[in-house]
Amino acid sequence: MDSIKPWRVWFVLSILPWGLPAPARAQSQQQTPPSAQAADTGVPPAPGASVALPLPEQRLPGNIYGTVVDTTGAFIVGARISISRQIQSPSQEALSGDDGQFSFVNVAPGPFQLTIAAPGFAERSLAGLLHSGETLNVPQTTLSVATNVTEVRVVPRRVEIAEDEIKVEEKQRVLGVIPNFYVTYVPNPAPLSPKQKFELAWKTTVDPVTFGITGFIAGVQQAQNDFSGYGQGAQGFAKRYGASYADLVSGTFIGSAILPSILKQDPRYFYKGTGTKRSRILYALANAVICKGDNGHWQPNYSSILGSLAAGGLSNLYYPATNRDGTELTFENALIGVGATAAANLLQEFVVRRLTPNGSSRGASKAQSAVLRLAGIPVNAGD
Repeated sequence: MDSIKPWRVWFVLSILPWGLPAPARAQSQQQTPPSAQAADTGVPPAPGASVALPLPEQRLPGNIYGTVVDTTGAFIVGARISISRQIQSPSQEALSGDDGQFSFVNVAPGPFQLTIAAPGFAERSLAGLLHSGETLNVPQTTLSVATNVTEVRVVPRRVEIAEDEIKVEEKQRVLGVIPNFYVTYVPNPAPLSPKQKFELAWKTTVDPVTFGITGFIAGVQQAQNDFSGYGQGAQGFAKRYGASYADLVSGTFIGSAILPSILKQDPRYFYKGTGTKRSRILYALANAVICKGDNGHWQPNYSSILGSLAAGGLSNLYYPATNRDGTELTFENALIGVGATAAANLLQEFVVRRLTPNGSSRGASKAQSAVLRLAGIPVNAGD
């Protein structure tokens, strides 16, 4: 037998694999997914075949840090910081610590707005954007001191207003001579204090014209030999003068100062000046028995009526015994006094103001201008 040549062995071994079946490639290669096959071939996957989808990007919460200071750079402790977002999520709040720092953790990414407020400082808002998983350090926030707008209303006291009105009233003189102090031409004048009521009574009783009128009355009484118990001559005139002046002083102080202070009533006549003639007549007549209280309400004029009775009772102390009034006559004189007051009011309403220079509209304007000055409101120099 011929010996086997080495080259024959190598030839057989080299062609042997080609004579065997091809092995399965599933063990060495991965199966191509249907989606890839569809992409490669352009043919859609068979019904029921699973299609792999790409995973969405995961959004992680982040953190926000910051510091609150004032304009000097000092930390603001206890500042309230609130964070709000556009998405439907509850807002969060935090307070700045001793170092002025604040923080928010586990904040959903996206747009946000910080509102920073502290007592005594102006509120401030900041907007920003927090990325997924970001730790955001907000730039140092400076709060400025809040600007307080304070409205100061200067309201003068009623006493000061009344005092200025009285100064105008004390210049009111009929024909520029006869005192007309107990009339006010100012709409809604301020009520008088007890001190002002006594001052007005005092200035009325010590006015030089008052002394002159009293002397004229005493002279007429002596000429008619009224109160004959006083006699004639200088002594009789002096007694009549003293009695007349005593009537004036007692009636003025009791009816226009003492009782009005106790009963809180205003002794002045409040000029009406508007409306129909009939309404003004009724107003003047009614003011003989009614008056304004210090509270601005109308009420019975107890001060004037009781003052007349009291003054009549006191006159019995210094009039001659033969001329002293009894109780009945005292009340009659009081009623006569009410009638005289009504007549005087009619003159005040329709005549006296025209004869009183400072009782004109200019006098009332002066009083109103003075009130405006007390309130700090500028008034033209010509007013």
